Amino acid sequence: MRKFLFFLSVILSLQSWAQQDSLVLGFKEYLGYVKKHHPIAKQAQLTLSIGQAQLLKARGGFDPKVEVDYTRKEFKDTQYWERLNATFKIPTYFGIEFKGGYEQYEGTYINPSETVPDNGLYSAGVSMSILDGFWANERMATLRKAKFFRERSKAEQDLLVNQVLYNAAVAYFDWVQAYGEAQVYVDFLENAEIRFRGVKQAALVGDKAMIDTVEAKIVVENRQLSLEQAQVSLMKKRLELSNYLWINDIPVELKEGIAPDNELALELDETLEINGLPLDSFTIDNHPKLRSLEFKIKELLVDKRLKTNKLLPKLDVEYNFLTTEPDQINSFVPENYKGGVSFNFPLFLRKERGDLRLAKFKLRDAEFERDNAQVEIRNKVLAIYGELDSFDRQNVYINQIVRDYNTLLAGEERKFGVGESSLFILNSRENKLIDAELKRLSVRNKFYKAKANLFKSLAINPENL
Repeated sequence: MRKFLFFLSVILSLQSWAQQDSLVLGFKEYLGYVKKHHPIAKQAQLTLSIGQAQLLKARGGFDPKVEVDYTRKEFKDTQYWERLNATFKIPTYFGIEFKGGYEQYEGTYINPSETVPDNGLYSAGVSMSILDGFWANERMATLRKAKFFRERSKAEQDLLVNQVLYNAAVAYFDWVQAYGEAQVYVDFLENAEIRFRGVKQAALVGDKAMIDTVEAKIVVENRQLSLEQAQVSLMKKRLELSNYLWINDIPVELKEGIAPDNELALELDETLEINGLPLDSFTIDNHPKLRSLEFKIKELLVDKRLKTNKLLPKLDVEYNFLTTEPDQINSFVPENYKGGVSFNFPLFLRKERGDLRLAKFKLRDAEFERDNAQVEIRNKVLAIYGELDSFDRQNVYINQIVRDYNTLLAGEERKFGVGESSLFILNSRENKLIDAELKRLSVRNKFYKAKANLFKSLAINPENL
């Protein structure tokens, strides 16, 4: 029931595009539905959301933290110990961490080094990595890579949306061609039926041989067969088009009474946003695929820098002021402190050197991929521009051919009407015209697909849908 209601809403909305005698599904409106409702288009939106979530997760590495450690032991009415250690930490971008803490230890068997004043001991200080971890550390690298990943997600979203719109456009163009072919056979079947009735009537009064009625009837039957095959093809193309029609997560089937837009050529460039893009203005500097690869390279550069920094020794230092009166600033004096130094350095650095080599290889691989993509995109777009120029000339030629065949057929029909031509020659002229009409539809379909290929090669994500 819900599917029927949604289909009904689509039909009602299509009536706004309709002519008085038929419903028309416009190309721009169709792509607008695809971009808004198709699952793949919605999946593309998730790509950007994933990038935002990754960035939020990376920023969490710099969140302030509160740590509380409390333990207590009692046995046979004896308090062995009671330990309370609370710390507040603020990590920063360059591997520096500010800390504030409170510690209190009580009990019969506490460690002498844990002896503190009765009210506990407060501390405030800083810890940092001097070598490895200062200019590049895990938290810093994760945050920077997350920012680049978010930007890469935007580019990949454009690529996903462009791909689904391209596939939807090709399905629409195939539907337009199949619809046109069916109309051609409808029109010529009507001509054949009219001619058959005329030949039959003439044969009954003796003006034509009866064998001519057989030939005229065969033509009608051939037209019927061709029309049936064209209608099957139209049904298949209509169902393929329906794969891209969704309303609120429910697939919608395009019904037979809906026709494609006859003015497709007029709005095609504007809908695909390739209008006004001559060859001399062509550039791929802002191409989404190249943007995605550039941000990927930047991520790998951050990773390489981190791996390079791992070759340095690990030297961590910490210093904390100690006081029992934290509300008195002058109570924090250098004589009361707790500090330390930690040093760590692998002798052979085999793991670190191996990680750095892998990072360099991944970076070089991404650079090769970017360079290759630049050449491929540029050459493909240049080829499509050349193809479009050829199709402009082909359309002129095929339109002239159709006009000439129409002229020949009209002349042959006049000659047939006065008895100066045969039914065989007339049918031959008509068959040539049918072939020309079908070829014109095929050339037009290839021309539309070349426009769609340009749209795909430039990876455009239309903003006006």
